[in-house]
Amino acid sequence: MRIGVLGCAGRMGRAVMAEVLASPDCALAGGVEMAGHAALGQDLGVLAGGEYTGQAAFDDAAALIAAADVVIEFSGPAATVEHVALAAQAGTGHVIGTTGLSADEKQAIREAATRTAVLRAANMSLGVNLLLGLALQVARALPPDAFDAEIVEIHHKHKVDAPSGTALALGAAVAQGRGVELAAVAERGRDGLTGVRVPGAIGFAALRGGDAVGDHTVIFAGAGERLELTHRASDRRIYARGALRAARWLHGRPPGLYAMAEVLGLAPATG
Repeated sequence: MRIGVLGCAGRMGRAVMAEVLASPDCALAGGVEMAGHAALGQDLGVLAGGEYTGQAAFDDAAALIAAADVVIEFSGPAATVEHVALAAQAGTGHVIGTTGLSADEKQAIREAATRTAVLRAANMSLGVNLLLGLALQVARALPPDAFDAEIVEIHHKHKVDAPSGTALALGAAVAQGRGVELAAVAERGRDGLTGVRVPGAIGFAALRGGDAVGDHTVIFAGAGERLELTHRASDRRIYARGALRAARWLHGRPPGLYAMAEVLGLAPATG
């Protein structure tokens, strides 16, 4: 299977390329970066922290998408929307790990998925996807008038969106368990004299610093007891391995929008 990497010079792009190059059942179709990027022309193997491959980073996303069986992308929202439209046109599978997507951008991805197989996930790790299921079950079991829900996350200082996509996905899982819409109950910032906590709110706290790969904690705080569910990532290769597993699973699937829960067998494959 030929895998193309969009956003190949980013932290996750490099990690994905390293996993592809180390996998005997996969071939690296190429790596793309935006026009003018300093990585253009650099060898992909060297970018991935390995040996010279003779393949250079280039800026023609349409050509890479046409040459690949599946493309994997961790980049920016605007670029992702552009790329998923190209994938739909070419009939190429598209694994999307990009976060910070707006409602309109998510809708564009859904529309592209009517023409090709697309998998979008806020987080590609096995542990986080299990955490999502646990958060939903706990939220379903604990009454919101007795247990306050808070989500705390920390990432490296270079991350540009907050809260993280994973934190928002965890918030959505809690909201689903409580039978409410996250947008109606989310509290994404507190400062100054805020007053007492709004009953039923789902709070978020986003921390940024150093080289933290990503820690997420869902807190259910009641009177006299507190339940905390935590996932800590120490190596971003867990996300790259998950993305490659998703690409293998997605290859040959009919058009549709898929999720990591389906890849991991935690939910039936529906598209």
